[in-house]
Order: sequence, then C-alpha cells, then structure tokens
Amino acid sequence: MESEDDEETRVPLSEREEWRDVQPLPQDDGSNPIVPIAYTEEFREAMDYFRAVFHADERSPRALDLTAEVIRLNAGNYTVWHFRRLILESLQNDLIEELNFIDGVSVGNYKNYQMWHHRRWVAERLGTVVTTSELKFTEKVLSLDAKNYHAWSHRQWALQALGGWGDELEFCRKLLEDDIFNNSAWNQRYFVITKSPFLGGLQSMRDFEVSFCTEAILKNPENESPWRYLRGLYKGDNEAFVESPVSDVCIRVLEKKRDCVFALSLLLDLLSYGFQPTPDLIEILSTETSSNSDLKFTNLVCSMLEKVDPIRGQYWIWRRDNLPSHVC
Repeated sequence: MESEDDEETRVPLSEREEWRDVQPLPQDDGSNPIVPIAYTEEFREAMDYFRAVFHADERSPRALDLTAEVIRLNAGNYTVWHFRRLILESLQNDLIEELNFIDGVSVGNYKNYQMWHHRRWVAERLGTVVTTSELKFTEKVLSLDAKNYHAWSHRQWALQALGGWGDELEFCRKLLEDDIFNNSAWNQRYFVITKSPFLGGLQSMRDFEVSFCTEAILKNPENESPWRYLRGLYKGDNEAFVESPVSDVCIRVLEKKRDCVFALSLLLDLLSYGFQPTPDLIEILSTETSSNSDLKFTNLVCSMLEKVDPIRGQYWIWRRDNLPSHVC
C-alpha cells in the first residue's frame, strides 16, 4: 500500500512519456532581469509547458490535465482558466465532472475571482440541472465566511438564472437567526422579496417584513441593518412611509433609549416627508423641547443627532439646513 507521501510524489513533465514531443517555452524576462521571481522548479516547469501548448493552441486531454496542474499551483492565473474553457468546449467534456474539479480547487480559494467566474461559466452551460448544487455550494461557502461577496453574487445569479427561489426566504431567516447582525443576509432578504417572481413584490410583502424588522429592532436597537432594511421597504413610496407604523417603532425605541441614532435618523426622514409628531413623541423628547422651545421639532431632532452622533455632525447640520420649509 502506497503512503500518502508516495501518492503526492510528482513526476516532472520532462520525464513523462506523453510530453516528450513538446519543447517547453521558458518565460522571457529579458537578458538581464533586475529582480527575477524565485519560482519553484515545479511551477517554472509547469508554466514552461503550459506556454508551449497555449502558443500552439493545443486543445487536447493532456493540455486540459496540464491546466489543472497549473491551477493547483496558482489558482489566480486568468489565462490558464480561459484556456481551460476553450479546451472544454473543443473536447465537449462532461461539465458535471468540471464542477467536481472546481469543488476541489475552491478549498482555500473561496475569494478567488477566476474560480467563481469559471464556475458560473460551467453552470450557465449545464442549466437548471445544477440549481440545487449551486445553491448548496454557496451555502457551504457562506457557512465558512458569511460575508463572502463572491458567494452571495453567485447565489443571486443562480437564483435569477437557474431558479430555486422556494426556500430562499427561509434560508435568510436561518442566517439571521444565527446572527442578527449579518448585514449580507439582510441584503439577501431584500433581494428575495424584490426579485422573486413568486412573492408578489415589495408591496405584497411589506406588512410581513415590517413586523419581521420591528421584532429584530426591538431586540437590539443598536443593530443598524434592520433599520436600513425598514427604510428600504418604503423606497420610492414616501406617502406610504409617512403613514406607516415606522413611527411607532421609533417611539418604542426612543422611550427606552432617547439617544438611539438609528431611531432619531429614521424619525428625521419621516419628518422630512411630512410626518407630524404625535403627543407621545413630543413628550418623550420633552426635556430637549423645554430647553429649546424656539426650535422647530425637526430642527430639534437634528440638534440631538449632532450631539449623539458627533462623527457625522456636519452631515446632520447639512440636513437641518436643507430641510423643506413646510416641515414642522
């Protein structure tokens, strides 16, 4: 039985019978390179042979195997991935096997642009037969890195191109149950309710999502994501925004934490679009109003934001100076 070391022993290309007819093409660094790169002998030889087959445009099984070797040595080489796709097209290879190859390469390379681009190319050609596998693959990556941009981008592409919307809202819910601060999962949830062809769109889902957001906000008012999500639920519909229960959420939070930046910020948005402060709200901020009786209520909110959020103090001054004349 061979040991693991024996199994990993690499036979140099120059000693392999199938490569005896190929003349390696060395890298041309000029006659006197100033700072030559210290390539390993394995990498140098693999690239010399790759340049030879690439220059000859050899689209053969051995060339395909060679691209796999080079990718193993450097998974970020765009030219090698590109040539691999040309070979796959010419040989009409089984692309399900190619997905298995990518699965192996992906380990340790989950942020590799070239790997994700290649995977999408393969999935596009395989179509809906790989819907489940693509969603499971991204789920695996996200379990290791919940904010991996490439995985989220690929997942959104897969949903739109291949389908699989049915369980996506539940997938988002589970991620948020694990980590309510996962802004990527909040973003994905918004993507689903606005893009899914089966949920009826934003207006159809709004009431349910407002309740979902409200629960998350009341559990942790300092979590910015649900506040942003709540505002996004009324994107482009300011009339509905003003008449919504959003003000109630702000009031409930400000009752317990009068300096909550996110509640005050959302309240300012409401006031800017014509919301009239309720007696309850005025009472909550009564300490501030009593010492600033000459201020309009909206100016007061801006002044509070300047104090509790000094790092963006100039922004809140700008908001105050650019308030519509009709606001209270």
